[in-house]
Amino acid sequence: MELRQLEVFVAVAEEMSITNAAKRLNVVQSAISATLRKLERQLGVELVARTTHKVELTDAGRLFLPEARRTLAAAAEARHVLEQLRGGLRGTVRLGVMLYDGVLAASPPRLISHLAAHHPGLEIVVRTGTSAEHAEALRRGRLDLAYVALPPDDATGLVLHPLLTATMGLVVPPGHRLAGRTQVDLTELADEPFVEAAAAWGTRVANDRAFVRAGATRTIRYEIGDNRGLLDFVRHGLGIAIVPPLFVDPDLVFVPIARHAPQLVVSLATADRDVSMPARELLRAGRRLAGDFAGR
Repeated sequence: MELRQLEVFVAVAEEMSITNAAKRLNVVQSAISATLRKLERQLGVELVARTTHKVELTDAGRLFLPEARRTLAAAAEARHVLEQLRGGLRGTVRLGVMLYDGVLAASPPRLISHLAAHHPGLEIVVRTGTSAEHAEALRRGRLDLAYVALPPDDATGLVLHPLLTATMGLVVPPGHRLAGRTQVDLTELADEPFVEAAAAWGTRVANDRAFVRAGATRTIRYEIGDNRGLLDFVRHGLGIAIVPPLFVDPDLVFVPIARHAPQLVVSLATADRDVSMPARELLRAGRRLAGDFAGR
């Protein structure tokens, strides 16, 4: 049994597709199939059930998957230890980022710059997406680390390392009927048009849950794909929004929410399994940067 065979099996298991596993490993599909068959012959069990339309793990495959992952992680760890002896940590970390990470002390550019200065042999591959997309990519092994804005209930299979927690509130344009209020209840907003982020965004998930907890309803008039654009819709009187205070521009009015105010928690997340040494170093650096900022 070879490490390459285990790598192929894990790729097929995580992608649930021979085609996608081949793309991930940059080889032809026939090589994936041949390597998988050879591994199954050596082990004397079928690991993957193949049909015309899908690939599924057998019972043996499901049992073997965590062991294969652990073996690959241990081999990678051994390589990283030797690389450090030869002059520094090396390897690749696949990092998922979101569109509004610029508000963070441990923002992706700051974090990557920090790593480049201390570990020039590390390569950080950046992929942009939503919290939900990153969560699924982490579970499937397509990312090593990701910025997400998800509550724990939506983070099954992940480990969250919070970097920022903010209580969100209502943002309205000057002159709006609620602009002079010291606070507002979610149940008062049923007749107001809302400008919201897309359904997979962390802020949208938090807002949806807050309205459910409050037993309140809202009408979403517009869904906008970036925070600057969302606030611009509010600025022009096209709707109101619920966002963290650090997003709000000075020409808009922020009104605290009295009960069931949604919380934005931005975290660095990993899959709930062994994490490579380069990914652990990136995570440590992120938490350190966030802690240094909080302590100022």
